[in-house]
Amino acid sequence: MSKIPYKQYCWSLGTTSFRTKNFNKTIEEQLMLLDDFWKLPENRNENWASNDKLQSNYYDFMHKSEFITGSAGNKPKDAREKTSGLVDIGLIDEGRRLTEAGLALLSISKKADFESDNFLQIDKDSFVYLKQLLKTSNNINGDTVRPFIVLLYLLSNFDELTLDEYAYLLPLCTNADYTKEIIEAIKDYRAGKTTIDEIIIFRLMKMDNYQSALKKFLEDEVTEDLLCEVGLNRKSRSYDKTYFGLYKNLYDVYVNNKLTKLIDVYNATQKVRIGIWWRNYLFNTTSAKAISKYPERCKNKTVFEKIKTEEDFKTEFFKIMHLFKAKSTLSDYLDLNRRYIKVTDIILFEDNVVKLDNIPKYFFKPVIDELYKEAYNSSDFLFKDVELTDICKALVFNEKSIVSGVNKEFAINLKTLNEVQNVVDKKRYDRLNVLIDNKFNDNNLLNLLDYFKERKDKEIYQMVTDSADIPTIFEYVLGIIWYKISDRKGKILDYMKLSLDADLLPKTHAAGGEADIVYEYEKTQYYPKHSLLLEATLADNTNQRRMEMEPVSRHLGQHLLNKGNLKSYCVFATTFLHINVVSDFRMRKDNYYYDSKDESKFIKGMKIIPLETNDLKNIILKKKKYKDLYSVFDNMHNQQLAPYEWRQKLSNVIAN
Repeated sequence: MSKIPYKQYCWSLGTTSFRTKNFNKTIEEQLMLLDDFWKLPENRNENWASNDKLQSNYYDFMHKSEFITGSAGNKPKDAREKTSGLVDIGLIDEGRRLTEAGLALLSISKKADFESDNFLQIDKDSFVYLKQLLKTSNNINGDTVRPFIVLLYLLSNFDELTLDEYAYLLPLCTNADYTKEIIEAIKDYRAGKTTIDEIIIFRLMKMDNYQSALKKFLEDEVTEDLLCEVGLNRKSRSYDKTYFGLYKNLYDVYVNNKLTKLIDVYNATQKVRIGIWWRNYLFNTTSAKAISKYPERCKNKTVFEKIKTEEDFKTEFFKIMHLFKAKSTLSDYLDLNRRYIKVTDIILFEDNVVKLDNIPKYFFKPVIDELYKEAYNSSDFLFKDVELTDICKALVFNEKSIVSGVNKEFAINLKTLNEVQNVVDKKRYDRLNVLIDNKFNDNNLLNLLDYFKERKDKEIYQMVTDSADIPTIFEYVLGIIWYKISDRKGKILDYMKLSLDADLLPKTHAAGGEADIVYEYEKTQYYPKHSLLLEATLADNTNQRRMEMEPVSRHLGQHLLNKGNLKSYCVFATTFLHINVVSDFRMRKDNYYYDSKDESKFIKGMKIIPLETNDLKNIILKKKKYKDLYSVFDNMHNQQLAPYEWRQKLSNVIAN
């Protein structure tokens, strides 16, 4: 009998070998590296395919550029894996040359101009990614599917998906028939008529290879070799040998009623690659000692409880084995798919719910049926930089349909897109405030400030996001702190000179920029009309002196020259203040600053207030507000003290 083949049952975006932090930045840097690599005279006429020497050279090129660290055992393979995800979404071709679409994205990155110029009001680079994702397709056992269009179709049907529906059911939509079945299954699941596990098993068991494997499993004596064959492992059938011990011990417990063998079941799961799924299913404890001593107390109720015959046991074991394999794979793809989908900036992932942002929702919903007609055909434009209407003729901007959609959802009566934008902005700030309440309460901010000081990067990524690097996250957190200090007044989303994703979390680009945050204050009884430049850095010691002394004063000097409001000033925040940085900033109090392009233009004196993270912690702990801090900073600025004493007094005043 011929070997039962493995067949794909789900789609995925990109490749697990290109699942990386700082996703936007990494893609942009990779495009820059490839562009530079192919411009080298020795590479211009080379071909990538089957060229281990060239691929190895590219690996070394990435390493020399500090894009990667460590040492790969197989350089050509690593070079292929680091670039394959960009092939999938059409930014480079199979020969690793930049495509039209890739060059368009590279141009945006090099100019560091990500500001929105499109009707969806998403960043320029996000608009490129959106078009690429709309064109991207998978080949699943001979069937073509465009995952992003299928996602839009399901969101148009349901408005939103739970994270479990998104993770475990959406990727099973690999052709039109399966998509129709999954939509009906989601309806039944929401009505309490089925479970996600039952939907996955039903979907797998419709495939002929799973049917053949179950038939063989029922007919033959169970051995390691049989489990390796019916396990249908994609990479290596030998990986499934460990299921034999699990099968034997489970059989003893549930068919032969040998409950004392339950501890052997637990030990067998430790040898299975995805044994955690089995342990969570079979046991209510992780204590081997408890399972050995009190087996009846420690086992969950499962399908195996009702087993009467060997055939029943085999059938359930087979289904559960493949259910957990599928869920493990789908869980692995969850993060990968989310990274690619998030770069479009039109999909929200919040509170375990996946949905379209407002304007994209009302753009796609009226045209989704026409767009869905393209869901199972490959695009001829994957590598091209084309208009949305080239991808699908129905993707025409229609102001009336967007206004109508907003009016219908929120029961209001708007007339223009500008009015819609005002509503959308208000909704964004509503979401921001919920985000702050849930994710950036005072205790979390205090913990984050400690993590920044101690450079506990892993904890920072877990608490905020790993789509941005740590310095960018520090700027973002400083902005959130200042927004709270300012009683959540002011357009902080505009003031932060950062790119934010649809969930209002930061993302890092390859290029740098201007002052980190420019907070605008209108005149009140507590302070005059002014701008506050917030500069953040994690640099310390010598690096801080070199990196910050000149840029901070330059940013503030140029701002004062350009805007003309000499009441404006700068707060410099860091984890460690070098005393000579403090000294330099204090000297700026009386120094002249000239316009480098016109020496007849100058200002005399700049106010720069340097703060450490401990000062920020005290501001939070003492619940100080900006109306109080302004006078503190102003009074301290006018003090005539030596830098060291001045800095100590500033810190003491803030702490009291």
